[in-house]
Amino acid sequence: MTAIVGLVHDGAVFLGGDAAGVSGYSLTVRADAKVFSNGPYVMGFTSSFRMGQLLRYSFNPPAPLGQGVENTHDVPRFMATTFVDAVRETLKSGGWLKKDSEREDGGTFLVGVRGRLFEISDDFQVGESADGYAAVGCGHEIALGALYATAKTRMAPQRRVRFALEAAERFSAGVRGPFTYAEAAP
Repeated sequence: MTAIVGLVHDGAVFLGGDAAGVSGYSLTVRADAKVFSNGPYVMGFTSSFRMGQLLRYSFNPPAPLGQGVENTHDVPRFMATTFVDAVRETLKSGGWLKKDSEREDGGTFLVGVRGRLFEISDDFQVGESADGYAAVGCGHEIALGALYATAKTRMAPQRRVRFALEAAERFSAGVRGPFTYAEAAP
């Protein structure tokens, strides 16, 4: 289920997501968005609507670059430590965090902040693509192909995100519109 697409352009982060809720062969078009803003962050999730609800409504994200981190070169360090630790606590208190043999599992989502786009994986690793765009969910490969194909065009970033979502909807059974969007200014 899902296609969440993120793109960095001129210091802003653009996210878009679909509305599919999938269980086996059943699909529900959901009214609750998978893409949203929370403070200075934009987020888009896959994995579980419950996880997304916790990130949207219960998560009180730490201020970016807080606790002595001085410049944008330390954003990955901040995301891999302070930010992820706060996410883990929120998911744990909300009953979503899974623990097996002392290893914690959450879910997968994209986060944009301060002109950077990160993928948080279910094992809480923090990744940042060198390409300046990313996608998660069952439609991610199709969306990445569309983002790659439009990378050298003059297409507006919002249009590139929509184009990637439309491609994923066309060729993935687990992706459906309507699409929702969020943006984090530079």
